[in-house]
Amino acid sequence: MHAIEIDHLTYSYPGAEHPTLNDITVTIEQGDFLAIVGNNGCGKSTFCKTLNGLIPQFISGAMEGRVLACGLDTRETDVGTLARKVGYVYQDFENQIIRPTVLDDASYACQNYAMPDYRQRGLDALEQCGLRGRENDFIWQLSGGQTHLLALAGAVSLQPDVLILDEPIAQLDPGHADRIYAVLRELNETCHKTIIVIEHHTEYIADFCKHVMLMKDGRVQWVLPTADALQRVDELQSCNIFPPQVTIAARRMQQAGALAPDVLLPTTVEAGRAVFAPKAEPAPRPAAVPHPVGPAAAAFEKVSVSYRSVKGAPHSVFSGLDLEIHKGDKVALIGSNGAGKSTFMKLLVGLLKPESGAVQLNGVRLHDVKPEALSRQISMVYQNPEDMFIKDSIAKDIAYAMEARGVPDAARRTDELLQRFRLSGLRDRDGRLLSGGQMRRASLAIGIALNPGILLLDEPTANLDIATRKEIMRTLEDLKEITETVVIATHDMQLVCEWAERIIVLCGGRVVADGTRDEVFGNRAVLEQVGIRPPEIFTMGQALDPHALCYTIDDFLRCFEGRTACCENGR
Repeated sequence: MHAIEIDHLTYSYPGAEHPTLNDITVTIEQGDFLAIVGNNGCGKSTFCKTLNGLIPQFISGAMEGRVLACGLDTRETDVGTLARKVGYVYQDFENQIIRPTVLDDASYACQNYAMPDYRQRGLDALEQCGLRGRENDFIWQLSGGQTHLLALAGAVSLQPDVLILDEPIAQLDPGHADRIYAVLRELNETCHKTIIVIEHHTEYIADFCKHVMLMKDGRVQWVLPTADALQRVDELQSCNIFPPQVTIAARRMQQAGALAPDVLLPTTVEAGRAVFAPKAEPAPRPAAVPHPVGPAAAAFEKVSVSYRSVKGAPHSVFSGLDLEIHKGDKVALIGSNGAGKSTFMKLLVGLLKPESGAVQLNGVRLHDVKPEALSRQISMVYQNPEDMFIKDSIAKDIAYAMEARGVPDAARRTDELLQRFRLSGLRDRDGRLLSGGQMRRASLAIGIALNPGILLLDEPTANLDIATRKEIMRTLEDLKEITETVVIATHDMQLVCEWAERIIVLCGGRVVADGTRDEVFGNRAVLEQVGIRPPEIFTMGQALDPHALCYTIDDFLRCFEGRTACCENGR
């Protein structure tokens, strides 16, 4: 039985020169667990919004062809009826949370449909999504991962046959990401739901999905079983999709002649054990070059802060926090959802004030710094880049802070920033209508417009394909010439390993580790305490040699490409 049937679908947004979706014909079987992959802007989200009638019923445009969801024509069936067949958890899932308490929100859709058993449906959905026991909690008491699960529960409560999730784990720590996918697997295997995810994290695709659909330039290139899809390393990379690191490492060995051309490339660490074998004498690691410590750019002195609660005691985030950020530091701030990373940044830019203790910038207490002077010393780029846009064009957004403070020649500097961040051709576009990578670049340009000495970035690589992620990485390297000190809060461990010179680990409002990559990722106790998951290639190296510290594929190949289990076994 087909869950989704699409026949010659073409769709163009109003005013667009070219179709976003171009002559798509595809079917998705009932009970499938399908990952949709492709570079930013290839049409993945647009495609999924045709499956529940949002396109064209709420998002106008020119649509041709036919879309059947659970047998219903999405153009002829009202979206209220379709919502009971096709549930959707959006990339900005917080906007789906509309009621004050957990059960109230989980059951709201069913109540809106006047279902007499709406409360029980909400309870059942919370049970399925791992939130039983939180029914009476207020939604602001939930962590980011729990809030995402609640958005999923709201969709599940209607008991749809198909569930669509757009980037379900982009902003989550590994523990909550695992929980989301465990729930999806249970819904797929036990409840026989058809699951469709838009996903860039191919290691989760390898572990959970049954099929992969590749989109490129608004077309469906193919739909294949996951094991077959992830073997197409070269094709995926040409489409800006990053296959699992163990798969790329094996492919590079294959190209170098260390693996047979017909060997099945591993897609998981467990499969990699059967393929990779360490050298008899692993290559020595280059000696670490100590990073010079500069004077304090920012400091926390016994800072305590808590959030008031509608019920119960206030939630304490920091209690007596002492920490220094030095000039020239390139810091990755990591920890699970709710560890205090965003609070840390809000304290530094003055959006929050400590209950006790003091925050200093360049030796001066924040309390004594005027807001207009503060914005020249430190700037923050938000996790959701669209929050940075307040005007109707990115040129106006970039110029806004400079013009408001009377910066001489603001127009010239705006042009320079547009050019530096490769945005000149988009200067008159509304930032909220740009692609994910374009929005990130524009938000960075806004963040550094006033030449701050300290730049704070909250999850700068979330929701990005590999090409856009690499583009942001290049931009971060460029920032070294502009901004002296950068602090990034992130769950992206590849970003941490490739970019950071210092890693600060938060857990329960405390600094539990502060040091280099080796000092943090080589400390198994810290990894277990905080639930940090190193890059997959690091885990692969550790599985082969507990002393190996491989942060990149190049590191791994230096240690392990001299010999492989497949070659030794004669394959």
